[in-house]
Amino acid sequence: MLELSGVIFDVDGTITATNQLIFDSFNFVSEKYAGKTLSDQEIIALFGPPEDVVLKKLTDENFEMVQKDYYNFYRTNHKKMASLYPGIEDCFKLVKSLKLPLGIFTGKGKLSTKISLEELNISHYFEPIVTGDDVTNHKPSGDGILKFLEYHELSPKKVLMIGDSTQDVIAAREAGVNIAAVLWDSYGKADVEAMEPDFSFYSVNDLYLFLKKSLK
Repeated sequence: MLELSGVIFDVDGTITATNQLIFDSFNFVSEKYAGKTLSDQEIIALFGPPEDVVLKKLTDENFEMVQKDYYNFYRTNHKKMASLYPGIEDCFKLVKSLKLPLGIFTGKGKLSTKISLEELNISHYFEPIVTGDDVTNHKPSGDGILKFLEYHELSPKKVLMIGDSTQDVIAAREAGVNIAAVLWDSYGKADVEAMEPDFSFYSVNDLYLFLKKSLK
């Protein structure tokens, strides 16, 4: 069991059920501007950098229109297609009740992160919120985790990164923090398990109980 002094969460597939919304948002602009539909795996293969970088890969032309349409679709459909995983907010409340640092490191861009956190009313729990637009080296680089450690002046040995992807595991190991893989909605579950993360959780309740024992 760890004694934790800080916790970092990924966003998509970790605290928010937003994967399908992301897939549909990319396909909305891909169909409109490139005339093709991408499979989930093709979209996943593009993950790492924030959305704007991915959108430029989909089509070099009309980028400002593509960008506008993507975020409009993402925002407009958020309420009906995205949600918090039941019980995950209790994890945030637990960390905050102990006055411990709680942050976010996501590969999402600043705007999509802002939309999701505001739509789900959870922005106030996190400081800092590090997005793919805030780092030079995107996931799987651990630069965003290092920003959290520097911001709160924490030792990596007492910090836990919580995420659902192989990129989160790689980033955590690069930064020297502990990694908890949450696999209740991971699109790369088998690949993540094969990397043997420090901890693996298959339900939000199991993660909550672990945090309750590990936070001081």
